[in-house]
Amino acid sequence: MASKKYLELQDFSNEDLVAELGETAAQFSKLKFDHAIKGLDNPLVLREVRRDLARLKTEVRRRELAEMSEGDLANRSKIRARRRKK
Repeated sequence: MASKKYLELQDFSNEDLVAELGETAAQFSKLKFDHAIKGLDNPLVLREVRRDLARLKTEVRRRELAEMSEGDLANRSKIRARRRKK
């Protein structure tokens, strides 16, 4: 079952998604800095924000792959196959 946050992200437009990604990244950087300097009341907030950041990046990448043409996807598969050989 998909999480509620994931389902909410699917309703966002591409512009909203990129804006939210920027805000979340800035929030995560600020939280990390605050935690290093003075500590946080609840350090588990770092984990939640980091996971939200990953969800946002995953949704952006999923949309990028959905917009790719068949030729681009075929080329991507060849690149991935070469990487696996090494």
